[in-house]
Amino acid sequence: MSTKRQVLGRFGELTVAKHCQCPKCKRSQTLKRLPNNFKCADLICDFCGYLAQVKATSVRSIETVPKSVLGAAWGPQKDRMTSAIYFPSFWCSLRGSNIRSSTSRQTYNLPKMFKPRKPLSLTARRAGWRGFIYDLTGVQQSFVRLK
Repeated sequence: MSTKRQVLGRFGELTVAKHCQCPKCKRSQTLKRLPNNFKCADLICDFCGYLAQVKATSVRSIETVPKSVLGAAWGPQKDRMTSAIYFPSFWCSLRGSNIRSSTSRQTYNLPKMFKPRKPLSLTARRAGWRGFIYDLTGVQQSFVRLK
């Protein structure tokens, strides 16, 4: 059974794949979902091989960019950054929390602004696991609306 965040994430990936062109080859309908838990990427262009991440978030107003968006595991992201490998990201906002009843969506190309989170406590199920956030403060004006 999927969690609310997994459902939201899948919704964001499908929205970007359906409504956005590949930023590299500019073709429509070529962005396809990668398998769940593929590290640091959610979509691939089946024409040119372009890889991208998708971050979906529920917001009160789709016109307002949130201050931060949760990322995934910090370890794999840090390793890729050290190797100068960056996967561009898309951000999909959804007004409200009910995917089925929402009609407002915006998708943006997301500039990378990584900030590690504190590791989980020793009593947590995944003790010591560390994630990151995309810190969007200071980049509010640099978002580009795609569709």
